[in-house]
Amino acid sequence: MPEDLIDAPAIDGFAPALVRQVRAQDTHGHWEKKSDVELLAPYILDKEARRAIPIIGDPDPDTLWRLELYYGALCLEIERRTRRMVQPMMKMSHEGFGRMVLIAGRLVVVNKSLRDVHRFGFDSLEKLNAEAEKLIVQASDMIGKFPEVADY
Repeated sequence: MPEDLIDAPAIDGFAPALVRQVRAQDTHGHWEKKSDVELLAPYILDKEARRAIPIIGDPDPDTLWRLELYYGALCLEIERRTRRMVQPMMKMSHEGFGRMVLIAGRLVVVNKSLRDVHRFGFDSLEKLNAEAEKLIVQASDMIGKFPEVADY
């Protein structure tokens, strides 16, 4: 577990939404005794940890799963703020390059190119929250600008 998470203060911002997404996947209760910090630990990768991950070959299925959970949690947070249903769509090559779009109605509210998903993660919990907040605000602004397309 990254050291900056061991002494982490109470989890706030976007992180609780991501924890809810992860816990929702635990159909057999294996993670009930894990703390929120432990569940978020795979999302926190410092530069050294990133460099240690080889980018040759297919992305790890666990990494793709974490990517999907992250963007799924983003969709739920956008929905909570805008009261409009948002869905993720991901197209990924076997080399770890692709695109993630979040769609509300017929409106693309987030369009994100994905590179080196083998190394998907954030330097810290604060960076995870900041990046998520930036995307949530961007999507909410887009929906506010074109509500009739988002409602279609």
